[in-house]
Amino acid sequence: MKFVSFVEWNNTESIGILSKDGKKVIAINEIVPDFKMTENPMIQLIKMINEDIIKKLKYAEENFTHAYSIENVQILSPIRKPIHDIICVGVNYRDHLSEIKKDMKDFKEVKAPVYFSKRALEIIGLGDKIKARFDLDECLDYEAELAVIIGKTAKDIEPDKAEDYIFGYSIFNDISSRNIQKKHSQWYKGKSLDSYSSMGPCIVYKDDLKLPLELDIKSILNDEVRQSSNTKYMIHDINYLISDISKGMTLEAGDIIATGTPGGVGMSFNPPKYMKHGDKIICSIEGIGELINFAD
Repeated sequence: MKFVSFVEWNNTESIGILSKDGKKVIAINEIVPDFKMTENPMIQLIKMINEDIIKKLKYAEENFTHAYSIENVQILSPIRKPIHDIICVGVNYRDHLSEIKKDMKDFKEVKAPVYFSKRALEIIGLGDKIKARFDLDECLDYEAELAVIIGKTAKDIEPDKAEDYIFGYSIFNDISSRNIQKKHSQWYKGKSLDSYSSMGPCIVYKDDLKLPLELDIKSILNDEVRQSSNTKYMIHDINYLISDISKGMTLEAGDIIATGTPGGVGMSFNPPKYMKHGDKIICSIEGIGELINFAD
């Protein structure tokens, strides 16, 4: 089941699910009449989801009576306003670790996961433009990542219970300004410029993608495949990451964890191949879809 945020013909923002064939969007309030839209509707739905609602949604996937054609709505990021900074996992694929060590000579490899946060005033979505600040840094890079959306508030989660606290999965592009990143000797500023977070096109409910995940992950820049790997090559898997992050630290329903990117980012090439004005970047993950953005 795929959850989406979308804008209707009358410019009203709504959330819904895709029909099984992917051609229709069924609004949640058509399925759950007492669902009331708030400022952050996907977070609201995540918090109220239960087995009864899931049954209704699954039935509606194939037995809807009213729906919008996918061609007549604008698909947004499934979560436009994150409740906290995005939790990011650095160097979580072995080939990307090698790239980082080569490009950042002072980077020290550690055995524990590398965590950092990414500020996003608003997360952009499918088809949106990256408002590139080439005046601040010409080295604009892409990073295709699997995003995990937390479904229940908790802390001190055991690894074998991690799936119980997941709502679903999405595609995340951790857009980065590499010179700013290096200048400040840490990653927060270079990854947090406005519009430098993209997610979508949907959130796939966890029942459709069972752990351990083995999903092909790619990025394509202007028809050139840049990244091509599989989530099974993560150094630290999803169960471990959720458990480790939650030790002494509460994860809330709706929190986003970006689980790291594989090798093939722009800075890894010799010479580097960064994004330019007008470039099209596609991040794709098997079973989820394609997230397309343009450098503006």
